[in-house]
Amino acid sequence: MSVLKNKIDFVVLVSVSMANSNGDPLNGNRPRTDYNGFGEISDVCIKRKIRNRMQDMGQKIFVQSEDRCDDGFGSLSERASATLKKIKDRDEYARLACETWMDVRTFGQVFAYGGSKKGEGVSVGVRGPVSIHQAVSLSPVEIESLQITKSVSGEKKGKDQARASDTMGMKHFVRFGLYKIKGSINVQLAEKTGFTEEDAEIVKECLRTLFENDASSARPEGSMEVVKLYWWKHNCPSGQYSSAKVHRLVTAKLKEEDTVPSCVEDYEITLDSLPGLEPEVMDGL
Repeated sequence: MSVLKNKIDFVVLVSVSMANSNGDPLNGNRPRTDYNGFGEISDVCIKRKIRNRMQDMGQKIFVQSEDRCDDGFGSLSERASATLKKIKDRDEYARLACETWMDVRTFGQVFAYGGSKKGEGVSVGVRGPVSIHQAVSLSPVEIESLQITKSVSGEKKGKDQARASDTMGMKHFVRFGLYKIKGSINVQLAEKTGFTEEDAEIVKECLRTLFENDASSARPEGSMEVVKLYWWKHNCPSGQYSSAKVHRLVTAKLKEEDTVPSCVEDYEITLDSLPGLEPEVMDGL
């Protein structure tokens, strides 16, 4: 396997229809928006979905969600200790962590897990080559809320006892939004973590199939879709152009101004170009 030699930039266009793209726990789990009404999906949420796809593709992942744990460890500390417990040299610790877990050599990780005795454990920080911006919708989004009843009582009542009442709750969703995810892969950091060309191809496929196996009551099957993936591979380690210039090549505007979009077809998506840099353009799954 060859370590990545050329800088990569990417843009992903994602559509959200009647789904909670990323709930905000500090705002009643309503879909995230900024003060101007534009929808947001946090970079942490996007990385979680990428990690899940890596796992689906057979890769070993360090930061696993509880419902997807595949190695029996109940915490990150346990997982790290089982593999790296006897290593005290920081460079060797980081090297083995990157070699063992794909998400560590991709996104980086802070290992700050002390041992049971004073002086045990090690604190190591790994910077990963893949950086991802939080996604922002291309137009303000409309958020709707429904009041729902949740039957949560699982106890059988006696003959003369009344049935336990249902619990009232709220369900929030975005009617429609087209979101833009931006990201880059840095060659200098890839060399440090051992991130390879093959790893980059896996990340590309994870982005193309971002919402596979991600359905839930908040995000029903088909409600979130990767519309397009744009993948630029530069011809040098530092890149022919800045990531900001590359990311600005993909734009979208409403075909009819002052209308509320209801589908992707309401937008005119434009891909501009830079001399000597051609993207690979893919449809989502």
